[in-house]
Amino acid sequence: MFKPNRSFDRIATLIALAAAPGIATAQTNDAAVELPDGEAKAFIQGTCMACHRIDYIPNARGYSAEGWRNLIGTMIALPDQTADMVVDYLATNFPKKPGTDPVIVAGPADVTISEWLAPTLGSRPHDPAPGSNGSIWWAGQFANRIGWVDTATGERREYPLEIPNSGPHGLVEDGTGNVWFTGNYQNYMGKLDPRTGGVDDYPLPDGVHHPHTPIVDDEGTVWFTAMSGHVGRIDPDTEEMIVKAAPTDGSFPYGIETNSKGEPWYVDFWGNRLGSVDPKTGEITEHELPHADTRPRRIAIAPDDAVWYTDYPRGYLARFDPDTGETQEWLSPSGETSQPYGIATIGDVIWYVETFPRPNALVRFDSKTETFQSWPIPSGGGVVRNMMATPEGTLVLALSGVNRVALVEIDD
Repeated sequence: MFKPNRSFDRIATLIALAAAPGIATAQTNDAAVELPDGEAKAFIQGTCMACHRIDYIPNARGYSAEGWRNLIGTMIALPDQTADMVVDYLATNFPKKPGTDPVIVAGPADVTISEWLAPTLGSRPHDPAPGSNGSIWWAGQFANRIGWVDTATGERREYPLEIPNSGPHGLVEDGTGNVWFTGNYQNYMGKLDPRTGGVDDYPLPDGVHHPHTPIVDDEGTVWFTAMSGHVGRIDPDTEEMIVKAAPTDGSFPYGIETNSKGEPWYVDFWGNRLGSVDPKTGEITEHELPHADTRPRRIAIAPDDAVWYTDYPRGYLARFDPDTGETQEWLSPSGETSQPYGIATIGDVIWYVETFPRPNALVRFDSKTETFQSWPIPSGGGVVRNMMATPEGTLVLALSGVNRVALVEIDD
């Protein structure tokens, strides 16, 4: 029942390549990658390819020796002598590339960014979710487990998933304390009961695959996007699943949020459009965006129900007015190559992360004054794919490439 959809391999490969920092999607054959000669070459080729493509290394934006050492330490535990050999080789041959620093903008707010390393190295937390009592959940996509940290004490737990290679992607805690997640690689929705560690799984219908991001609305209904061009919902009482196809063939529903009316809105990462969903019927209406090359990746909704999104390939933050259909956009501080990704709103302030710079930059945008402020992420971030606001007015982030999650406390 839970077999990977091989017909979807091309899509999955493109997304994996696009998600990894600095990887060009045109490069699809590791056989074409030739690492420079050196003492560590054979070790790297034999070890690194067990988890990711070897072309990540030459196509990445490079690091200092300290940066490579920190990055490797989040992936695998190596003896000191071996680590020294690998770090020296990588720092010599793949140093940090010029032009990759973020543009840092001063402003009125202060932030404190705290980070926690996932216990399982190489688990690559994909999405975060705020939990009860100030905790953070994360989806350990590469480690096939759901993680949790108490931000007050630093206690961490992990919940292994029984279905092999589930590829947990997005997750959200519901009002009863259960955690819903998307089994992206094995085409199911999962519900984790943290009290027992048990997981209920809900297979997707035929033709629907690679669930992406889940949310829970005020009624407790679970909504989710699927990379196959669908949006679905699960009634928590009846456990009935209903899935609707987007009007445009080949669409790619990605991030999703609900507004004050309980209407889900999502972004189509493969098209210049947004989608809104009738919460009663599940029918989808698409809204075209003005720039043909816009590819919105994540979405956040402000208190006035304005839809904000990150235009990943163009480097813009944008606002869509659902009443008028008008769009406004602002170039991100680090410019057109900044690759804005994870986004959230706290009141009238928009928060998001630029994922091209090294380190990633946390960006604050005051929608009233239309001014930016930004900070470097301490560990580098390693591509912050998603972030969420908490009821307390803080932010939780998944620092995917450096195997961490973070809490951002804000003093305005």
